[in-house]
Parts: sequence; C-alpha cells; structure tokens
Amino acid sequence: MVCSRGSLVELAAVLPASGRFVVARLDGTRMVDADQVSYDFSDALLFPSYFGWNWNALSDCLRDLHRLPADGYLVIIDNAPQLLPDSSHDRHTLFRILAKAVHHWASPLGQPEGKVVPFKVLLLCDRDEEAVHLRQDVIRAMQKMR
Repeated sequence: MVCSRGSLVELAAVLPASGRFVVARLDGTRMVDADQVSYDFSDALLFPSYFGWNWNALSDCLRDLHRLPADGYLVIIDNAPQLLPDSSHDRHTLFRILAKAVHHWASPLGQPEGKVVPFKVLLLCDRDEEAVHLRQDVIRAMQKMR
C-alpha cells in the first residue's frame, strides 16, 4: 500500500482487529544501497545471526519470521520515494521481495496450522504526487515478476 502522510489509512485495511502484531518502521532516506536495506530490515525485524546480507537472504528472512511470533506483521517505510535513489533495479528488486513476502504470508500453505498471517507493507510519501509516482514504480517492478 502506497499513501501520502495526509491520506487516511483505515486500520482494518492494514491489520486485523485483534491479536499481537510486529510493527517495523524504517526510513527510506537511510536505505541508500542494498547493504543499508539489509541492515535496516535485519535490525528492525531481528533477523538471525546467520542472515546472509543479500537479496535472497532478505527474501528468505521476510518469509520466515517465526522467531517473532505474531498474528500479523506491518512494515512501514517512511520517506519511501527516497529508497535506493541510485538504482531503480535494486528498488524494483526490493519491491518484488516485499510482494513475495506479502503473498507468502497470505497463503495458508506452509503456515503453522494452515493459518493465514497478514503481512502488510505501507510505503509512506510526503506528498500525493510522490505517492502516484511510487505506485507506478511498484507496478513496473511487479510487471517484471511475470
């Protein structure tokens, strides 16, 4: 989900009405390269010590958060338009990894007791125009998945 700070986000669209949740808040202005993205996600979601510090490892750890048991996960990225400013390829890779994690947690296959667990990503922008451009960028990244 991409939105500007002035937008209203209905909580029910992001998280279930009850339960325990893990909320990770990251800052897109800090994530200037793939190493910093890995570090910030690892720090925010307490990745295990064997985390491999690459895109594949990030994808694996986002789909295996059982060390942080919860009824739902929410990743908020503030200043999302500033993510990975020098590499649209890396930015698209990150968007695809996040989309795969969302899809993984939404599927009962492989989940404990076959239970679907919400995993949501909220990309925050300062202005509505930034949100429009970021949505288009996310769509371009998803088209490369096919």
